Amino acid sequence: MRKIIFATGNEDKMKEIRMILGGDQTEICSMKEAQIALEIVEDGTTFEENARIKASAVARKAQGAVVLADDSGLEIDYLNKEPGVYSARYAGEDTPYTIKNQMLLDRLEGVPKEQRTARFVCAIAAALPDGRLLTTRGTIEGYIGDVPAGENGFGYDPIFYLWENDCSTAQLAPERKNALSHRGKALRAMKELLEEYWRDAE
Repeated sequence: MRKIIFATGNEDKMKEIRMILGGDQTEICSMKEAQIALEIVEDGTTFEENARIKASAVARKAQGAVVLADDSGLEIDYLNKEPGVYSARYAGEDTPYTIKNQMLLDRLEGVPKEQRTARFVCAIAAALPDGRLLTTRGTIEGYIGDVPAGENGFGYDPIFYLWENDCSTAQLAPERKNALSHRGKALRAMKELLEEYWRDAE
């Protein structure tokens, strides 16, 4: 059985990860499930750097498992790509996303739709038992809506709208969201790299 430890405690994120990476041959567990407790300082300046920092830190405790970590966030062009790599810490890590979302909407008040362009970015790093680090990136383009909408997502999903659907990512069914999302794209790219690694290792 192949084992992946994903460096997160976010259960919503773990559901997405298991839907995309899971299979009969692969066990996927969170840091908590693997009984790894670490305070990791994410001081990188890019999504890729932060993902590599997390994956490397957990790998040192992981006893030979493949360790994956992601860093993802929202870039709003009108706000100079804020909140960017600080998305999780924007307005404080413990601040509810309902408040964070409203703060961003307030900053964009009166800005026309065509200037509210934004994207979700996700970088995923894999720390392999042989010491190598692999990284993938996925993005999804859209815009910031006028009001939060939808119950299916988390984080900034209720305010991030897709041009082609004219709805928020929180209004999409989970399967549809995973097919389109930044994390889904990065995870599928990483899955291909890991399949290649496991084939070579066998």
